[in-house]
Amino acid sequence: MANPEHILLIGSILLLVSIVVGKAGFRFGVPVLLLFLGVGMLFGNDGFGVLKFDDFKFTQFIGIIALNIILFSGGMDTRTSEIRPVAGQGIVLATLGVLITALITGYFIYFITGLIGGFISMSFPESLLLASVLSSTDSASVFAILRTKKQELKNNLRPMLELESGSNDPMAYLLTIILIQVLQSGDFSVGGMCLNICLQMSIGAAAGYLLGRLTILLMNNININQALYPVLLLTCVFVTFSVTGLLNGNGYLAVYLAGLVVGNHKVVHKKSMMTFFEGFTWLFQIVIFLTLGLLVNPSELVPVAGLGIFIGLFMILFARPAAVLISLIPFREMSTRARLYVSWVGLRGAVPIIFATYPVIAGVQHASLIFNSVFFVCILSLIIQGTTVGTMGKWLNLTKPASKPTDFNVELPEEIKAAMSEIEVIPSMMTNGHLLMNLQLPDNTLVVMMKRGNKYCVPKGKTSLQIGDKLLVITDDDEELRKTYESLGIEEYSMRKNA
Repeated sequence: MANPEHILLIGSILLLVSIVVGKAGFRFGVPVLLLFLGVGMLFGNDGFGVLKFDDFKFTQFIGIIALNIILFSGGMDTRTSEIRPVAGQGIVLATLGVLITALITGYFIYFITGLIGGFISMSFPESLLLASVLSSTDSASVFAILRTKKQELKNNLRPMLELESGSNDPMAYLLTIILIQVLQSGDFSVGGMCLNICLQMSIGAAAGYLLGRLTILLMNNININQALYPVLLLTCVFVTFSVTGLLNGNGYLAVYLAGLVVGNHKVVHKKSMMTFFEGFTWLFQIVIFLTLGLLVNPSELVPVAGLGIFIGLFMILFARPAAVLISLIPFREMSTRARLYVSWVGLRGAVPIIFATYPVIAGVQHASLIFNSVFFVCILSLIIQGTTVGTMGKWLNLTKPASKPTDFNVELPEEIKAAMSEIEVIPSMMTNGHLLMNLQLPDNTLVVMMKRGNKYCVPKGKTSLQIGDKLLVITDDDEELRKTYESLGIEEYSMRKNA
C-alpha cells in the first residue's frame, strides 16, 4: 500500500495537470470537464497505470459529496428574480422532460439491441434503466460551460437551463433506483412508481425549503469565528441531504432548493461564503471527473462504441429535442429558436456516470455494459454539444455580449442597500470643465474612487479628469443611479447594485 506522501504527491500532480490542461483547453473551446476526465483516464489502469483504481462504492460516495456541493452552490448563485419568469419551463423540463427522454430512449435501446446482431440483447426494463441513467442533463457540465463562456444568453435561457439541470437529477435518480428494484424483484407497478416519485419529490421540496430557512436562522444567530461560517454552511448542506433521505425524500432536490433559499435571503458573510463555495465547487468538479476517469478502462469502451454512438446521436438529435418540444408545448411565448437551443444544451456528464455506478453495486445483469455505455455517451455529448454551446447560441442569434469585467473589485456589506456603478469619462461629461467638481452630479451621488491606467486614487473636487478615466460612483438606489447617468448625459444605463 502506498504511503501518505506518495498519495498526496500523486493527487497533487493530478490536480495540477488538470488545472493546466483545463486552462489550455479553454482557449480552444474544449470543455474543461472533458479534459479533467481525460487526465483521469490517462493516469488510470489503461493509461500510464499510475493509479490502479476500481472502487465503484468509493466513486459513488465521492459523487454524492460532489453533487451536494455543486447543486447547493448552483442554487445559492441563482437569483429568484431571474428564474421566476422561467420557473414553469424549468420545472416541466426537469420532471416531464426527463421522463419523456427516458421512455423514448428506452424504446430505442430495446429496439436496436434486439434488431442488430452485434449488440447484446437487453430486456425492456434493462433498456429503460440505461435510458433513465442518461435521462437528466448534468448540472456540473451545464453550470461550468454556461458560466465560463464569454457571452450571455437572451430570453432568460441561462437561468432556465441551470434550473433544469439543477433540479432534474432527482427524477433520473428515482427512475434509476425504481428500475433497479424492478430488475431485482420482478415486481413493477406504474401506479406505485408514480406515487413513489411524487412522494419523494414532495418531501424533498418541503425539506429543502424548511431546512434552508433553518440554515439562514442558524447562520444569522450564531456567533462564531468568521472563518468558520463557510464550514458551518457546508455542514448544513450535508445535514439537509441526509435528513431528507431519512425522511424518504429526495436529497438532491432538497439541497438545490436549500441553496436557492439561502442565496436569496440576507445571511451574514454571504459574499465570502459564496466565494468559498465557488472554489470548493471547482475543486470537487475536478475531483469527481478525475475519479470517474480513473475508474473507467478505455479498452472496455471499444466494445460498446457502436452502441454508444447510436444512443448518443439518437439522444442528441431526436430524444432530447422531442422531450423539449413536447414539454414546452404549453409555453407558447417561447420562440422556436429558444426551444432549439434548449434542445441542444442537453449535456450529459458526471451525474449520469455516477448514477451508472448504482446498477454495478446492485449487481444488476449487464451492469458493466450499462456503465461503459453511459460513460461513452457522456464523452460523446461533451465533445459534440459541449464544444458547440457557444456556436449554437450565436447561430440561433440568442447571445449578447458579456458584461465587461469590472475595474473596481469593491463590495458593500449586505445590509447597505446602495447602488454602485463604474462610469468611464467621455468628452460630453466635461462640457463645464475638466475638474471633478464640474461634473453635474445629484447631491446624494459620490465619486469614491478613480482609475487612470493601472493607478487608483480617491479623487477630490479639484482632481483633473481625462477622457478614459474610470470612476466608481455610489448613490442611494437604482432610481438615483439612473438620474446620475442622465445628469452626466450617458445614454447606456449600467448598474452594479449591492444585492
